[in-house]
Amino acid sequence: MPELIPNLRARRLFLDRHALAEAPAGPATGAALEALVGRIGFVQVDSINTVARAHEMILWSRRQTFRPPALKRLIERDRRLWEHWTHDASILPVGLHGLWQHRFRRDALRLEANWKRWFREGYEAQFDNILNRIARDGPVGTADVGEGEVRGKGGWWDWHPSKTALEWLWRTGRLAITRRDGFAKIYDLTERVIPEVHRAAVPAEAVTGWACRSALGQLGFATSGEIAAYWNAVSPEAARDWCREALARGEIIAAEVEGALGQRRKAFIFPEILEEEPPAPTTRLRILSPFDPALRDRDRAEFLFGFHYRIEVFVPEPKRVYGYYVFPVLEGDRLVGRIDAKAFRDAGALRVKAFWPEAGVKLSKARRSKLEAELDRLAAFAGCGRVEFLDGWERECLRRASG
Repeated sequence: MPELIPNLRARRLFLDRHALAEAPAGPATGAALEALVGRIGFVQVDSINTVARAHEMILWSRRQTFRPPALKRLIERDRRLWEHWTHDASILPVGLHGLWQHRFRRDALRLEANWKRWFREGYEAQFDNILNRIARDGPVGTADVGEGEVRGKGGWWDWHPSKTALEWLWRTGRLAITRRDGFAKIYDLTERVIPEVHRAAVPAEAVTGWACRSALGQLGFATSGEIAAYWNAVSPEAARDWCREALARGEIIAAEVEGALGQRRKAFIFPEILEEEPPAPTTRLRILSPFDPALRDRDRAEFLFGFHYRIEVFVPEPKRVYGYYVFPVLEGDRLVGRIDAKAFRDAGALRVKAFWPEAGVKLSKARRSKLEAELDRLAAFAGCGRVEFLDGWERECLRRASG
């Protein structure tokens, strides 16, 4: 019989691995911040700034002494972190660069197959021009290239050729992001950004083992599909093969994980993890980014926590169930609600439009006090001096929409 991991234990294992069990205190600069990024694996980058950008809020949720300049220094000055692609644009430990060499080659094949259908012709002719210009004149952004080219207005698929070329050269490893100005990417030659010690390619045959072992370690327990999706570095087939072989040699074992509703799902786990006693999370309440690593896999979050979440940024406003950009709320080892809040920095106020509790959760006096304290901290982080609660902000739990 496979080992059964009860739901409470599964949630605590998962939260501990994502640095969400302990209180969000402690240092958040230099080596401590670098270690935090390594512990959670990667930090997704997103441009939406209703309160703070995703990568900043992810780190703040775990270390509330964090301030964005500390991250900027690690990336742009110390070169301890770098930015590339996992399932989306992410900030990663620089030591992973050698493992990404296979991805550069893989992405080149994928982009070649698709981008000629998606983008305007002429971007390939710009590769050498851009590389020579950067080598001669230094870093550039998209605003610095494309003189004389027609600039489309149709969205990401209508980039001018030089912008497409910049993105191609970044995705395939010829360029790296040296800094961001505001949120705009500034590109330089990879050898000027990534320290030489980290640029050596890891042998291709070692990548699958690393990707699968590290993903399973980060997740605590996982299906082969979850393992493949974590870094998006290997195919589902390769992850299945690795799991089968690792199971046969006793490196991993099969288990069953109990979901929030008592359902069970087969998964793999390192046997030594069964000996761990995951810590009981702090009972404080914290507000998470919608792109938090613990919530990136929406199906996994729903299975473990019974929390159905879909971001509604691209949903027309009349069809939104909750709101444009709504933040999940974690209390202890439970996701207890979601909150619609926005920073109005010109007015110095973080305005709370709505809080929806999950089923069975009441906004008791104690919970309200914890929520207000967390909102005060979030307001300060967002550069606001106060929190304003709009009329009708306390909402009832909504029945989950089907599908």
